Amino acid sequence: MKNRGKIRYSNLWELIAFNLMSGKTIFIIVITILVTVILMNNTDEIDFWIFGVARIPKLAILGAMFVTGFVLGFLAGRPRKNNITVHEHPSAPADFEPEDNRSKLSDEDRDYIN
Repeated sequence: MKNRGKIRYSNLWELIAFNLMSGKTIFIIVITILVTVILMNNTDEIDFWIFGVARIPKLAILGAMFVTGFVLGFLAGRPRKNNITVHEHPSAPADFEPEDNRSKLSDEDRDYIN
């Protein structure tokens, strides 16, 4: 029986390293694991002052800071919309008409453009 386009991998690391995961995916997985380990090792309560002393688990504070950092990073990293607004120049006279530069073209230039 012929092997028609199917690739057999000898171990899991070949599959992970070469086909399924990009660098970005691996980075996200590693960061998620690190954040989980850090949060789970900081479950004890501490005195936290929020206009009065409150006993709050470190887990809640670290989790809130992580989520806040993630949201701010997402908002700062997203592409912005470019809105182009055309304003008239305040020093231009009211009867000002922009020049029509098409009339200054030579016949050769017009042929090239068309």
